Amino acid sequence: MTQTRKRLALAGATGYIGHNLLNELKKKYDVIALSRNGDDKEDETHVEWRSCDLFSLNDTIDGLKGADIAIYLVHSMMPSAKLTQGSFEDMDLILADNYARAAKENDIQQIVYLSGIIPDETEDLSRHLKSRLEVERVLGAYGTPVTTIRAALIVGPKGSSFPILSKLVKRLPVMLLPEWTRNQTHPIALPDVIHALGASVGREDLKNRAIDVGGPESMTYKEMILKTAEVMGKKQPTFDLPLMTVNLSRLWVTLVSGEPKETVYPLVESMIHEMVADPDKMVDGISDGKITFEESVRMAIKEEQEEKQQKKESGHAAKKPASLDVRSVQRVRLPEGRDANWAADDYVAWLSAFAKPFLTSHVADETRVQIHVPFIDSPLLELTKEPFQDAQQATYRITGGLFAQVQEDSRGRIEFRQIPGSQECLIAIHEYVPALPWMIYKSTQANVHLLVMYLFKLHLLRLMQTTEERPDESEMIVPETTG
Repeated sequence: MTQTRKRLALAGATGYIGHNLLNELKKKYDVIALSRNGDDKEDETHVEWRSCDLFSLNDTIDGLKGADIAIYLVHSMMPSAKLTQGSFEDMDLILADNYARAAKENDIQQIVYLSGIIPDETEDLSRHLKSRLEVERVLGAYGTPVTTIRAALIVGPKGSSFPILSKLVKRLPVMLLPEWTRNQTHPIALPDVIHALGASVGREDLKNRAIDVGGPESMTYKEMILKTAEVMGKKQPTFDLPLMTVNLSRLWVTLVSGEPKETVYPLVESMIHEMVADPDKMVDGISDGKITFEESVRMAIKEEQEEKQQKKESGHAAKKPASLDVRSVQRVRLPEGRDANWAADDYVAWLSAFAKPFLTSHVADETRVQIHVPFIDSPLLELTKEPFQDAQQATYRITGGLFAQVQEDSRGRIEFRQIPGSQECLIAIHEYVPALPWMIYKSTQANVHLLVMYLFKLHLLRLMQTTEERPDESEMIVPETTG
């Protein structure tokens, strides 16, 4: 009798780790591979591609339909729109919240999540590790059991950390090694990570557990640098610096590696931590990687050379035309007893009261709100509130106005989303396409939006002045803009 194959949804299927994991999973499972451009992919035996924008809850719910188990390999350190305003931590939180909500909606049996090793001292974590832990908690906030595979530096020709390290070795004639390079870490080869993820699928005893994984040896970053140089045949001199200099390190690592600062900065900040697999969090057959660091470096270099040769022979793929959309996410704290649905209504009412007589909000009907300025009949923006879903999430669709390009298939929206188990709320603009010429928009309306959001945070703080624990106003910083 033929046993029915389980169906797995794989978020991050087109990423480097996801692509390699997909090739392994399809040997045992039917895989739903999720990608923003899934329609451009060809289905194959045991693999169904689906287009899915994980920033959209509806897309994510549709993406997970029919799946038994869901794997989550998503990280959002790089900008996801033409203009991105906000931190990668907040972007990651939205993506994880959508995935967790969709998993609950589809009765997913297990989420398998790839994270980073979390040091014991969790109070002063780097932004990157704090975000990884926050995502882990949100994925399990709606009741779906989560199995977290925690890895330190994954050795492969792509990914994030190892390519940066290898480029430093290749390009620097002299290595100046700051204090953090003497910290211990626990590198693991990509095939061992793929094995750990695949072996965790469907394991009842691993549900709601965080599992540390690592290779046969732990070592300092300095030792990794020296071993990588040895494999590459490089013999540049090295000098130890008696300083931590993390901020300076972020800069020179970005300049030398040529990698985007959005990727480099959080990773270098995490290197102040010792990241070694904890024996109490290891599982036989899953945690104990077999491939040595030296062997994994040789494998990574060989794969990188083969890929370069393939690109040279095939030519470069044509780039898709750049989009002109905006994504802006800010985190605020709500007064006790208030929720995201309240915040959505309060924001519209506050905007009109705060900006009079320059701006007014007009309720066109039960769901539509129009933002006006004096002496112009047409609204600057028209927002249509979606039907009530739950108190922790509210959405206004951008359905018209002089400031927005709205087509029949437009998906521009403003979301208010409460973080599970807290009074923090994310206010996010997604897929908004401005009507102003791009350079004018970027230098005017985009900056005005950040200012308005900052003032709304202060408004919420004033509402909390009578509470016992009032947040520190010094922490309310206008978010950084990237694009």
